[in-house]
Amino acid sequence: MADTTAKTTYSKVFQKAYDFTKADEIKEMGLYPYFKPLQATDGTIVKIEGRDVIMAGSNNYLGLTNDPRTIKAAQDVIKFYGTGCTGSRYLNGTLDLHLELEEKLAVFMNKEACVLFSTGYQTNEGSIQTIADRNDIIFSDKDNHACIVVGTQVSNAKTVRYRHNDMDHLRNLLAKADPDAGKIIVSDGVFSMSGTLAKIPEMVQIKNEFGAGLYLDDAHAVGVIGEGGRGSASVFGLMDDVDLISGTFSKSFASLGGFLVGDRTVIEYIRHKSPAHIFSASMPPANVATVLKSLEILQEEPWRLQRLEEISTYMRTNLKELGFNVWSSQTPIIPVVIGEMMKCFQFWKDLFEEGVYVNAVVPPAVPRGQALVRTSYMATHTDEHLDRILDAFRTVGIKHGIIDKNGKSLIDVE
Repeated sequence: MADTTAKTTYSKVFQKAYDFTKADEIKEMGLYPYFKPLQATDGTIVKIEGRDVIMAGSNNYLGLTNDPRTIKAAQDVIKFYGTGCTGSRYLNGTLDLHLELEEKLAVFMNKEACVLFSTGYQTNEGSIQTIADRNDIIFSDKDNHACIVVGTQVSNAKTVRYRHNDMDHLRNLLAKADPDAGKIIVSDGVFSMSGTLAKIPEMVQIKNEFGAGLYLDDAHAVGVIGEGGRGSASVFGLMDDVDLISGTFSKSFASLGGFLVGDRTVIEYIRHKSPAHIFSASMPPANVATVLKSLEILQEEPWRLQRLEEISTYMRTNLKELGFNVWSSQTPIIPVVIGEMMKCFQFWKDLFEEGVYVNAVVPPAVPRGQALVRTSYMATHTDEHLDRILDAFRTVGIKHGIIDKNGKSLIDVE
């Protein structure tokens, strides 16, 4: 048998991989916060490294991933459809369940039509590159999610990035653009790191002023905020003014996949032209059934949205009172700014030791010097969970000189 450990030569194309040592260095320090395997979970409590910890870093906003009803829905359809579709929606991979979900989501979102994708990432990548071509210009917020960025990169359209949530900059860029080009503004509805809302009323005004389209990625908004959980535009009563709204099933809908809603003509064009839709295997039946049941529960149990809002307000208020910088969060996503990267990793580790799991976010995902731990909350968190999380943050924050005992911030971060 060949000794692969003794390999000393390799193609130059792999040099970057051999030069990448940062992850190994952080692992050796015992501070590596990524790819932690969950050994068991009931949603709010997870087992990691043999310990039970409170999950304060999940996107399971409605707490439905372990709901007996969603589990049963997934189990039941496997008996009739099997475990997968083994083909794309375009050819042999369309089930009546897919059509049912598309119809129900279109009605729920007050749009004419809906198309499903196999992941939320593919939804944005595949839709943006399809709807914008070489005769068009995409205006994209600089803080947009990576799947939007990739969608603009693979599109033949020209892409112009405007400063985050800076509507004056967006208007100036549109004013300077070719008046004959097709134009579309693309933005997260809720920004996944800061938990802030896009300035949708201003966007609608600008898009009408310049005859542009408006596309919102509501991955962290549908099933989370707005009227009945309909997302960011519904917060402002502007659902009819947004041309395309995308969402994902990997968060509030306890599954995997994504969707896009809009006018029927536009959705049918994307359905027939998007490579990400045509050339990807379709959502497995168990995933579709889970989403259908989650959508039903969302509409039948409005207390989940109410509870989620109460929790978000409680945690945001109390973290601020402890002295933490939570930026301008408006949703269940609440960042806590730590500062330097290594201090962030140490902070994450000590929180874990205190029994709380969060997400460490470091540059380039955030600006240099503004590394943070991203917290996010579920409707199923109890008051006891929340207070234990706050106690852990207070203990670790004081230990690392982020806050003092009097609720004052000790770091100079915008």
